[in-house]
Amino acid sequence: MKPTTDRMLNRIKDVYMYIHSNGTVTTQDLVDEFGITPRTIQRDLNVLAFNDLVESPSRGKWTTTRKKVKMTS
Repeated sequence: MKPTTDRMLNRIKDVYMYIHSNGTVTTQDLVDEFGITPRTIQRDLNVLAFNDLVESPSRGKWTTTRKKVKMTS
């Protein structure tokens, strides 16, 4: 796997874990926490939402779904 792909997947995993640990978070919370652009966070959230791992109960807020996830290190 390319290093850039590996970094992206690790970042997406970290975003998921942050949301899971903190309950409902805003897009801005994620931008502040990870120090990346809102557009990059939105792309990561789109990947997570496509895989039914997060949902947006209201505009700009995110929470994890009840879908079971097996985490590897």
